[in-house]
Amino acid sequence: MPYGLYLSAEGAYAQSKRLEVISNNLANVDTVGFKRQLALLQSRYAEAIEEGLQAPDTGAIEDLGGGVRVRETATDFSPGPICRTDVPTDVAITGEGFFTVEKGDETLLTRAGNFQLTAQGQLITQQGYPVLSDLGVPVYILAENGPWQITEDGVVVQRGLAQRLGLVRPGSPDDLVRVGENLFRPSGETEPLAPEARHVAAEHLEDSGVKPALEMIAMIEAARILEANVNMMKTQDQIISGLVNRVLSV
Repeated sequence: MPYGLYLSAEGAYAQSKRLEVISNNLANVDTVGFKRQLALLQSRYAEAIEEGLQAPDTGAIEDLGGGVRVRETATDFSPGPICRTDVPTDVAITGEGFFTVEKGDETLLTRAGNFQLTAQGQLITQQGYPVLSDLGVPVYILAENGPWQITEDGVVVQRGLAQRLGLVRPGSPDDLVRVGENLFRPSGETEPLAPEARHVAAEHLEDSGVKPALEMIAMIEAARILEANVNMMKTQDQIISGLVNRVLSV
């Protein structure tokens, strides 16, 4: 494949993947506790260098740049805005940390605190997964035990009973793997938040971390770069076709 056509194809593919990420962000602009994703682009070596046929920094023609590629899709864990809902089962983390929930036989993390109660009084997520206490057991709020409240340090208090919501933090944000449904799987060890670091707001929710205006600007930018790369591919294809026709005519 001609080198220029190859570079344009690489650029078009990278921008198409970036558009997918931006579109997903915009689709979750109203998702509670959603963390926006970023498509991180990286320049790449020429194909000959990546295949070990040529050493980098030699100044040879094979040492030309190889365009760009999507290195990874990262997550921006910046906190979203906190809004009041006046719903008793809504809880927002106002500091660091994640709620712990149980899905199947594993413990996952989330920042989405739009919980609800089952008929049996179990506190669950919107998808029906049990919310865990700091002891790793499901949290129950039973109607027969009377009024209840969630304190500022994340303790469910009801008639003298206290259940501390499971609030943990990973060793590093890079240890969290997105698994869908606004949940993250820790790939490393997590540690419970210290008492002085437990900060929640009852009857509040953390909104999505997506800023629509910024995402729309990024989408327009990516679409234009994609279009430019596609046009370059068409132009180079026309040049090659013209060259082939001249050779054949001779």
